[in-house]
Amino acid sequence: MANDRLRAALLERGVGIAELATAIEVDPKTVERWITKGRAPYRRHRYAVAAHLGMDEGYLWPEALTREQVASASESEIVTVYPHRWAVPRDAWGRLFASASQEIGILVYSGLFLADDAGIVRMLGEKASAGVRVRILLGDPDSTEVAQRGADEGIDDGMAAKIRNVFVLYKPIRGLDNVEFRLHRTVLYNSIYRGDDQLLVNTHVYGMPAGNAPVLHLRKVLGGDMVTTYVDSFERVWEQSQPLES
Repeated sequence: MANDRLRAALLERGVGIAELATAIEVDPKTVERWITKGRAPYRRHRYAVAAHLGMDEGYLWPEALTREQVASASESEIVTVYPHRWAVPRDAWGRLFASASQEIGILVYSGLFLADDAGIVRMLGEKASAGVRVRILLGDPDSTEVAQRGADEGIDDGMAAKIRNVFVLYKPIRGLDNVEFRLHRTVLYNSIYRGDDQLLVNTHVYGMPAGNAPVLHLRKVLGGDMVTTYVDSFERVWEQSQPLES
């Protein structure tokens, strides 16, 4: 069976068979067999092709990656683990967003600690002005999910109040080109902060404020699956959310 994913990737990147063969030091006929007959290359060649095209090895050859390889690559995506959100150095948040050249994403209920940081808000606006897409998902303060989270944390209506406060704190960048705000009504198991292929994931623990819960610092690695899992989750919430009216 032909490998249509590899064929499409070459067309998308504008890379010819001969060019790819030269780049990874194989015969062009070998590359043709990978495409037309769907033969899986050796591991080193799969990695070389994926790196040359800037794509995931697992996307180009999903059947070739064993569970052990995926697990190993995913483990390599873990940069560090913080026992509490308050233990994450402030400059770690700044570096996460400063490193982004294409995409910044924030998925929270309120994320008040971030919106209350004028330097971070200013950076988000500067990134948007430079062409980076900035998407911020906040909890709908009128939703039952936000009310339940407030009850779980013992602050009741305080959660909705924090979200409404965040609306005001983000006012300097609301309406800017490349900045999008939406409200969601999901049960949020994790807060996700994204800067391109790096994430800070704040897990949620029942009965505990998010600031006291652990944070995972993740960086995408070819063949890994953790970052992709969280990014896909962000996208699903985004698709179900509603724009925040000005």
